[in-house]
Amino acid sequence: MATLVTGGAGFIGSHVVDRLVECGREVVIVDNLSSGVSFINPNAEFVEINLADRYSVESVFRKYNFEEVWHIAANPDVRIGSENPDEIYKNNVLATYNVLEAMRKTGVDRIVFTSTSTVYGEAKQIPTPEEYPTMPISIYGASKLACEALISSYCHTFNIQAWIYRFANVIGKRSNHGVIYDFIIKLRRNPKELEILGNGEQNKSYIYISDCVEAMFFGLRANEGVNVFNIGSEDQIKVKRIAEIVCEEMGVSPEFRFTGGDRGWKGDVPVMLLSIEKLKAIGWRPKYSSEQAVRMAVRDLLANIESSNS
Repeated sequence: MATLVTGGAGFIGSHVVDRLVECGREVVIVDNLSSGVSFINPNAEFVEINLADRYSVESVFRKYNFEEVWHIAANPDVRIGSENPDEIYKNNVLATYNVLEAMRKTGVDRIVFTSTSTVYGEAKQIPTPEEYPTMPISIYGASKLACEALISSYCHTFNIQAWIYRFANVIGKRSNHGVIYDFIIKLRRNPKELEILGNGEQNKSYIYISDCVEAMFFGLRANEGVNVFNIGSEDQIKVKRIAEIVCEEMGVSPEFRFTGGDRGWKGDVPVMLLSIEKLKAIGWRPKYSSEQAVRMAVRDLLANIESSNS
């Protein structure tokens, strides 16, 4: 029996596929390659479809005998929600509904879903535990919360088991979006000045991709009907410090220009730190701090850019 990984050619999904293949699993990747970069494990089968197309999704489920779904596909750009909510709805909510319906019709009863810290909105309790009320302030966060609700309802109605992971900022090899990537691109264009959205005081948790994937597999040890876990580091780092690390690694000394305000864009949560006590209780803890993760990710992305240009 096969394991389906939606978004398995993207940043987080491709790392999950690598791990599943290492474990000897038969893996089928479904991806529409919309992220602009694809990493397809040669030992996995690849199917290019759009998850917003219900017929295509159900066709894949009928073709393969899936025992488990890792639903990682989504539009990862939090900022796009204020510009194009329809894109977030189709790629996140509608896609998740289509996957769940295909699971129901073909008898697949296990789903692993990647959610986000943004479901909590501007939490007053820091670190924020899984039981904290969810009140997202971004379209992206709202869409992920809607997906969580759909999954929970399908679990209780159709006897499906789920693992829902709420991520802090995941960074590292193969990433092609986010603040680190943006800073690198800006500095390659103009090493004398760096625009920083907001006031640079935004303070958030960052987790390196290997830590994140390890946590996801650890979470599978839990055996409730719906298992919800935060995944992140145990500390925070400010955007201004991230800019400093990027500049140190690139060997440049630009003038920082701040756009002002306490957040980078509408829907941005300026302070985020997740409680990971629930995962720690079953034996997992991150290897890297936020600052270590940022420095490693900067080196990863610079090495990738250099190899692409050589």
